[in-house]
Amino acid sequence: MRIVLVGPPGAGKGTQAAYLAEKLSIPHISTGDLFRANISQGTSLGKQAQEYMRAGQLVPDEVTIGMAEDRLDQPDAEQGFLLDGFPRNQIQAEALDAYLAEHGVSLDAVLDLEVPESEVIKRIAGRRTCRNDSSHTFHVEYKPSKVPGVCDTCGGELYQREDDSEETVRKRLEVYHRETEPIIDYYKAKGLVVTISALGKVAEVTQRAMDALAAKAA
Repeated sequence: MRIVLVGPPGAGKGTQAAYLAEKLSIPHISTGDLFRANISQGTSLGKQAQEYMRAGQLVPDEVTIGMAEDRLDQPDAEQGFLLDGFPRNQIQAEALDAYLAEHGVSLDAVLDLEVPESEVIKRIAGRRTCRNDSSHTFHVEYKPSKVPGVCDTCGGELYQREDDSEETVRKRLEVYHRETEPIIDYYKAKGLVVTISALGKVAEVTQRAMDALAAKAA
């Protein structure tokens, strides 16, 4: 299957993408991974992206599109893929359509993870990260540490990252509503969108997604 995954920040796209890609035996292609790979490998596109990022500017669509197309050219993506974070606006969506058409294929589904804005804010603003090791993460409500403010793993101080503050989350949501949400209507017009609730346990959401994708493919 060829799938695009969309949803607001905090919807659990990265988590669901990893599980779904494994179950469907297709590569999970995330924008973050594309940027990191191109920058670490010193590709032309990676160098361009890094210049914009160092200047605190958004990476232009054409650079992101180029990275995505290079990745989709890899042999493991020939039989399908799950795109996470790309396309993020209509320009990128149209470029993806054109690329797929050139290769004689098309998307099978656009999976829209739906979650109330209040839940998004609760999920992200409640995160706490260990200062000693950022891979140690907790949540004040969903995954609290045994001792408030102290990492269970190493005893380090837990803090709220600036990116996780409620003010920052609301700004990220504004960008999502303005830039990414319109592609849902774009894909709805093509009959590709499958919307599911992203509330509940991870395994429940994954099964919900698998059932919806199976129904779409039937």
